[in-house]
Amino acid sequence: MSVQRARSLRRRMSPVEARVWNLLRMAPLSELHFRRQVPIGPYYADFASHGAKLIIEIDGSQHGTDAAMAYDARRDTYLMSQGYRVIRLTTLDVLDNLAGISELLMAELPLP
Repeated sequence: MSVQRARSLRRRMSPVEARVWNLLRMAPLSELHFRRQVPIGPYYADFASHGAKLIIEIDGSQHGTDAAMAYDARRDTYLMSQGYRVIRLTTLDVLDNLAGISELLMAELPLP
């Protein structure tokens, strides 16, 4: 995996990804040290906490096609084989229900 590509992806974060990133940087979620655009094997996770073994993926409208869903399933299978849990959020969820996402993450994460 290319470190340069990961850096490029971090610089070009979408507004929706920026909202989630800001949420993850707030206490107490910040204690889990999430990273953006993390290379894991052949894939890049939108957000990953290595300590919590948790990945958060933001799915836009392009993820609704059969091909994209098959790709996401293969990707999730690989990430889970590496010991990670994967939470998928839609763009609409992030735009319309950030408080609900915060509650979901608080319930899912093993906070220290």
